Amino acid sequence: MLAQSFPSRPIRIVVPTTAGGVPDVLARVLGQRMSETLGQPVVVENRAGAGGILAAESVLKSPADGHTLFLGDTGNYAVSAALYASFPYDVRRDFAPVVLAAAPPVYLVANPASPFTSVQEFVRLAKNGTVIYGSTGNGNVTHLAMELLRSLTGASLTHVPYKGAAGLLPALLSGDVGIGFIGYSIVAPHAKTGKLRVLAVSTSKRSALTPDVPTVAEAGVPGYGFDISVGYLAPAGTPRAAVERLNAEINRALKLPEVRQVLETAGIPPVGGTPEEFAQAIAAEVALMAKVVKAAGTKVD
Repeated sequence: MLAQSFPSRPIRIVVPTTAGGVPDVLARVLGQRMSETLGQPVVVENRAGAGGILAAESVLKSPADGHTLFLGDTGNYAVSAALYASFPYDVRRDFAPVVLAAAPPVYLVANPASPFTSVQEFVRLAKNGTVIYGSTGNGNVTHLAMELLRSLTGASLTHVPYKGAAGLLPALLSGDVGIGFIGYSIVAPHAKTGKLRVLAVSTSKRSALTPDVPTVAEAGVPGYGFDISVGYLAPAGTPRAAVERLNAEINRALKLPEVRQVLETAGIPPVGGTPEEFAQAIAAEVALMAKVVKAAGTKVD
């Protein structure tokens, strides 16, 4: 009965970023397509701040009926959970996974004037002397991606956090820092013109965005895999019929050629799949980020 009556009012998607962030872009691109078949408007609400906590708590205070969803990412439900000394929710207990919508990779890139011609050369140099690297912020995924590399190789690294990609990119282009992890849409134009050298992609498997770019593991660091997910979550207790309907409509939208083109251009390769597959990805990311954050010694009060 619920499957036939759901949804009975507009669907609200709460995203933990301002306009233009990855979850925001994903929510708006998919929301338009979802509304066409769900028969209800899909409204995107931006609640940035506190590592995604504000957005997540807003959803958890809503009825568990499928009409309010949290579109979060690894940084919100895995990194923040490890960073904050007191974290108000457990993604595996308090949320019901709906679908893993996208897996945006980050890339290890170097200034072409730097001596970092490959991942192996970077690791060799970082073992023989301290290497300075940049990130998009302390505790950000670009910081933790490098910390995982440090933990697996014993590299000697000094971290310089910048204020977002807008701070890191000029530092990489000018050579103020020789190396760092950064997102695809920022890397792509500068890689094409030779202003940045792409060494590897962070993910466990090669990204569909750049099938010719090796993973960090393939490039010389066995066991490395730093996967980032962006997915839809409903409050725990949401009826299974509502979760399945939402899952089906989001998967349908993700397969549309025009949707895939927009997302891939934005550096957001679509994924899709079952709620159970998303639950497995979440569990793996929560465990990995807890390990990496502990090794990095990074905390937020």
